[in-house]
Amino acid sequence: MTRKPARHEVVLTEDAVQDLEELYDYIAQHDAPAKADHVLDAIDKLLGTLAAFPERNRVTPELQSIGISDYRDTWFKPYRVIYRVTGGRVYVYLIVDGRRDMQALLMRRLLRA
Repeated sequence: MTRKPARHEVVLTEDAVQDLEELYDYIAQHDAPAKADHVLDAIDKLLGTLAAFPERNRVTPELQSIGISDYRDTWFKPYRVIYRVTGGRVYVYLIVDGRRDMQALLMRRLLRA
């Protein structure tokens, strides 16, 4: 008998929603609206996979290096999704270009330092 994985509710924080809006606007303006649609569709599919298997991704290395192992990340390159699993929910905190200074961004956004 095959067990179905538990389903988690995926919740985007206000910051993550804003990240998606800014990402869409940037790609649509600097490339093409069709490309922006493609990227958002791919990120949406990626977020859907978190509902079934949120723990399969790595612990966020920039945070792990300072002793914080609650956050995980996944990619739709070059875009990076940072999230935390709490109970039956997956909270998505960042959806950003992974080429940015992630250490500074994580400190500002997640640790509010």
